[in-house]
Amino acid sequence: MNILIIGSGGREHAIAWKLTQSDKLEKLFIAPGNAATSKLGTNLNIGVSDFAEIKKAVLENKIKIVLVGPEVPLVEGIHDFFLADNDLKNVAVIGPQKHAAQLEGSKEFAKKFMMRHNIPTAAYQSFTKNNLQDGFAFLDKLNPPYVLKADGLAAGKGVVILENLKAAKDELADMLSNEKFGDASSTVVIEEFLDGIEMSCFILTDGKGYVSLPNAKDYKRIGEGDTGLNTGGMGAVSPVPFADAEYLKKIEDRVIKPTVDGLQKDGIPYKGFIFFGLIRVNNEPMVIEYNCRMGDPETEVVMPRIKSDFLDLLIATANDDLENATIELDERSATTVMLVSGGYPEAYEKGKVISGIESIDDSIVFHAGTSIDKNGDTITNGGRVITVTSYGKDFKEALTKSYDSIEKIKFDKMNYRKDIGFDL
Repeated sequence: MNILIIGSGGREHAIAWKLTQSDKLEKLFIAPGNAATSKLGTNLNIGVSDFAEIKKAVLENKIKIVLVGPEVPLVEGIHDFFLADNDLKNVAVIGPQKHAAQLEGSKEFAKKFMMRHNIPTAAYQSFTKNNLQDGFAFLDKLNPPYVLKADGLAAGKGVVILENLKAAKDELADMLSNEKFGDASSTVVIEEFLDGIEMSCFILTDGKGYVSLPNAKDYKRIGEGDTGLNTGGMGAVSPVPFADAEYLKKIEDRVIKPTVDGLQKDGIPYKGFIFFGLIRVNNEPMVIEYNCRMGDPETEVVMPRIKSDFLDLLIATANDDLENATIELDERSATTVMLVSGGYPEAYEKGKVISGIESIDDSIVFHAGTSIDKNGDTITNGGRVITVTSYGKDFKEALTKSYDSIEKIKFDKMNYRKDIGFDL
């Protein structure tokens, strides 16, 4: 069976790495891919939103399943594009249709969905520039810190948490009146602040049945101790040590099942991954956000902990047969640490030569933002460059291995967090 993965990051490399372990895989294609995915399959120089070129590639290469990695093509309707095309409608797409992808594409859509189906989440209200004064009045009623979220996709930068009421009001005005995040902040969701520890859960669903994938905890801030600017993610740990069987049962009963049931009740078909961003408040799980795809860098610890044939699970999803599927997990812990370009998440330079990867034998190196230059060297091609994943009997042993492996990797201005797992 020929498979196409859409995307170019560490998430897509980890999925490609996992799929190549299946004897059902014939040929693997990645669009556009990165320096490492080219060693697992064929990279196609196609943008993730270039649906016309993706169609050509699918037909030319007799693709049977398309797995969509990033959120943008899902929110733009790539699955709907396939369903509406006679040549493509029988190709399975792993990733929800446009309406369902609003679970990630619109904070307001997600909040209304959670309220409708009694899924625990923070109290909120939504505002536009037409009712900015109402937004100020709502902020007056809240206790600090104040949480403001751009409704649409803002590349992970649309959430602002502020301690000061005046700063929160200025930020709200900037987001709505000055379009700080463009169309993404034409509506802003203001939420009550939830104080607790975060984790992520993931399922693969065909809209009726689902399998639970390994849980994980990621670290978003650039600085040690979770300080500084938000990033796409600086590292991750799986499983989450505080998520015992009792707590995971609460998540299943109060969050996962009501979400899958809610999609069915609302008549929203869904094929693909659901990411549940959770926070534990007084030992109760509450939903911060949904994503309609796998997280990154969480995928780089989730995939290594799946022992089952992952392609079997994708085939079961395509055939609406996940109710009968099972998944086997590796009991070991897995951790990953992200190596980033100097200056990231603000301005950074690309094109730095990366050395030392070939000398690593105790960890798995997943590429996030890399390419090959004309000399055949692997070079940096993004803010997040490489993630180093290791196994261990617990997360501490796994992290020690990752940090030991990182010592062997070099590129100019390389930066990484040395405290992943510090709060566990």
